[in-house]
Amino acid sequence: KVKSQLEEKEGKTFDVFTAVEFKTQVVAGTNYFIKVHVGNDEFMHLRVFRSLPHENKPLSLHSYQASKTKHDELAYF
Repeated sequence: KVKSQLEEKEGKTFDVFTAVEFKTQVVAGTNYFIKVHVGNDEFMHLRVFRSLPHENKPLSLHSYQASKTKHDELAYF
């Protein structure tokens, strides 16, 4: 659901977009930290926010880190 948001911010499209790992952090909603394979040996770490159910808002790409590898630790950012 956030692929198009990332593509817009990066100014390119991703043929491969597969989540391989994630962590969560409960705040006033939930932060998801997701390691995504975007092709070749390239990975990105995404921070996606899901608001509380009663707010009825879509998932939003809060921030991301590019140029990651498969072995980079997925950490809170």
